[in-house]
Amino acid sequence: MSVVLADTGALVALLDRREQFHPWAAEQAETLQPPLVICEPVLTEVCFLLAGLPGGLAAIRHNLAAGVWKLEFDLAAEQRRVFALMVTYADQPMSLADACLVRMAELRANSSVFTLDGHFRIYRRNRRQVLPLIIPPEL
Repeated sequence: MSVVLADTGALVALLDRREQFHPWAAEQAETLQPPLVICEPVLTEVCFLLAGLPGGLAAIRHNLAAGVWKLEFDLAAEQRRVFALMVTYADQPMSLADACLVRMAELRANSSVFTLDGHFRIYRRNRRQVLPLIIPPEL
């Protein structure tokens, strides 16, 4: 079974109808098998970006409680590799959330990343493998 790892931008676009890529994200979400797997850094960014959106935090809480989104990453156990990725991709620069998602993809061979971030076209899992992406073609 394929696992979908969700990045901040895709989740924000999914919940905020004002976002440019909301129609694309909503269309993708209809075809994706839940749960969308996330990490705490992605959750932190989504909460920050949607804090001012009416109903934003409630929608985040609902998606977590209903199992639509699932927190599934142990940064304490994976910090060495995560920070090594951030050093490797310092020229991008790679955020903590991005590094966690790349590490999550390394740990799950059958995963793809749902994102709006074109840096994921550059990032590699296991140093050489292209990440399978769910990304708008124009990015």
